[in-house]
Amino acid sequence: MGDPSRYRDSTQIVLPVEVLDGLDASLDERFTVTLFERDGVVRIIGSPVEIRAVSDYLARQGVSLP
Repeated sequence: MGDPSRYRDSTQIVLPVEVLDGLDASLDERFTVTLFERDGVVRIIGSPVEIRAVSDYLARQGVSLP
């Protein structure tokens, strides 16, 4: 069986809340993902295909991803 952290990396993006100011509504409309906010951190959770698409979209919007 594979390493669980590897699977998490392909199914979620974790960012500070302020990074997504103004973009969170469009993420819900454009992609099939769940946004989970807690303690100043937002997790964007979805399938590996959706997470890859969200990652590409965020990069085009100028958001630096870890």
